[in-house]
Amino acid sequence: MPVTGRLAEAVADHRAGPRPLRELPAVPGVEVTERWVPGPPGSPEVRVRVYRPAGARSALPAVLWIHGGGFVLGNVDSVHHSAAQAAAFASAVVVAVGYRLAPEDPFPAGLDDCWAALEWTAGNAKEMGADPARLAVAGASSGGCLAAGLTLLARDRGGPGLVFQHLSTPVLDDRLETGSMTAYVDTPVWNRRLAQESWELYLGAGVGDAPVHASPARAGDLSGLPPAYISTAGLDPLRDEGLLYGLRLAQAGVPVELHNFPGAYHAFGGPADTPDPDEQHRIAREHLTALRRGLHPAGAGNTGGPDGAGTI
Repeated sequence: MPVTGRLAEAVADHRAGPRPLRELPAVPGVEVTERWVPGPPGSPEVRVRVYRPAGARSALPAVLWIHGGGFVLGNVDSVHHSAAQAAAFASAVVVAVGYRLAPEDPFPAGLDDCWAALEWTAGNAKEMGADPARLAVAGASSGGCLAAGLTLLARDRGGPGLVFQHLSTPVLDDRLETGSMTAYVDTPVWNRRLAQESWELYLGAGVGDAPVHASPARAGDLSGLPPAYISTAGLDPLRDEGLLYGLRLAQAGVPVELHNFPGAYHAFGGPADTPDPDEQHRIAREHLTALRRGLHPAGAGNTGGPDGAGTI
């Protein structure tokens, strides 16, 4: 959702809870269930939606799917379509997580909720028809920040083991010092002003240097992280932090596929919400293909779906 005014005003105008699952459109070929799972100690339970290809014959990879929204907007409804597409196309169990949002619940609440959902997914993979040895994280925009933060947490805490991270136009650096962040001060969809406000709302008052799990670009050591796919948009203020993070991962010995889409705005939107549908389709297909490739590397065997991978 493009934000034209202050981000705090968008929170007041557009914040809404997710709809009951029965009110959402059915997804052909994908089974969708919803449940509440244990939250962080002393915190509320966390809502997750589980998407699984109907008729899958064997244990599938599992992906924790994290919505964007500048840390302050969005819920599991925001990614209902993309999570279902990912489950079908990539032959995977996709677990979309509804985490607490700033400013009411600043860092680390949202990341803690995602961590709780990741631990639950790892511990209940077999129940969902998933393979606990093939667990991944995926997120777009601020969801990409949370996904990247989870990879650092999982490494530093000794698990759950992750085999892949999929970051789409990710938020990664609270310092706002890159060339693209300096240049794109009034671009559509997202810009420096909104980025600064988003970080202020997420980190809360009185925070100095952000912890590395909140702002993954601050991490000094990126070794030991899972293979990554990172996409960036050419006219996005977040472009350079995504590119730099990908290059640093590669320098740390992490396999990385890095793709910049010239001429695209953040999250591949556009002025007046009128992006080219053919280009949108191409970008979506590449993202899903990268996810499938990361979850089912060459030589990994059966993709698990009833008829192979899905279509888009």
